Amino acid sequence: MTRMKQVPDHEDEVLDLERHQDPGRNHITPVVQLPPDVALTVVNALAGLVRSAHRREQQSPTPPRALKEAQAFEEGDVFMLAPPFEGYFADRYLMDFYDTRERGICSRMHLHTGLRFVRMMTGPDTLIRVSSLSPLTVRSRPDWTAPLRAFVDALPDTPAGVHRDRYNVVVPPNCWVDMQIPRGVSHQFNAVGPHAVIDSVHPEESIETLREGMSGYRMMAQTIFLAEHRSSDATCADPNDGG
Repeated sequence: MTRMKQVPDHEDEVLDLERHQDPGRNHITPVVQLPPDVALTVVNALAGLVRSAHRREQQSPTPPRALKEAQAFEEGDVFMLAPPFEGYFADRYLMDFYDTRERGICSRMHLHTGLRFVRMMTGPDTLIRVSSLSPLTVRSRPDWTAPLRAFVDALPDTPAGVHRDRYNVVVPPNCWVDMQIPRGVSHQFNAVGPHAVIDSVHPEESIETLREGMSGYRMMAQTIFLAEHRSSDATCADPNDGG
């Protein structure tokens, strides 16, 4: 399997949007819908773990070359909950989403140097807009009350003369939805509202860092972006609110 990064430890590497073609598709599976108070309790508890990790990092920064558990990504603050170890390649992250309405910007479309398994969890008055340059495969569930809302729009702020369709699925409030992301397949997460977290498993974290020649575990280095700059929050807003 060939290396994807041009510079292994670069944390803002950008790929040619016009030429990029996804090698596969992301798959989405609705899991469970919860009462608002239950959903909020779960989201707040997991987000609290991330926030505690970041407070510890501020109070006692990780020494150079040591494993840094509290990290930041474009979509939110991150905590490496379960790091890999010898003989076990996978690890687990929690992400406390930023509210795009508060920041005024969206995260960029991107891809990763290894596959990902993501569980998105929302609380009240919060949704997650999931996007890709390829159609998103949504599995049907007989016990899910309504299909996930899906639509296609134009990827915003592309270079002059470049048009790419953006395929979107909306994760509604108070639910869990899983997403399987193959290596090198584009995706974009943006939370609209204050209560959203991700529980993310990186099944081949140790392998992908070795394959790419990286010096350590850093989410930004394991990412390749498909845009130079982030777009305004209007470009990832809830379309039902006129965004």
